[in-house]
Amino acid sequence: MGKLQSKTFSEKVLEIVKNIPKGQVFTYKKVAKLSGSPNASRAVGSILKKNYNPKIPCHRVIRSDGSLGNYNRGNSEKARKLKSEGYI
Repeated sequence: MGKLQSKTFSEKVLEIVKNIPKGQVFTYKKVAKLSGSPNASRAVGSILKKNYNPKIPCHRVIRSDGSLGNYNRGNSEKARKLKSEGYI
């Protein structure tokens, strides 16, 4: 992930989330760690809350306790998308 070095934290987060494979999930904590700020889980959530780009699958990011967490298009939509991808 060397190409992430020259990007802002927000750009890094969105790039990482964009590359989460269908049917898999990352935690907010994992995204924060991969972005270079391991203690920025809440910031990851804030960034994703503002994202409406359909090419960035924010629904694939969940809480560390395994619960789905929030989704800017509604939690039932997040569950529906994850189910359709075979995650739940």
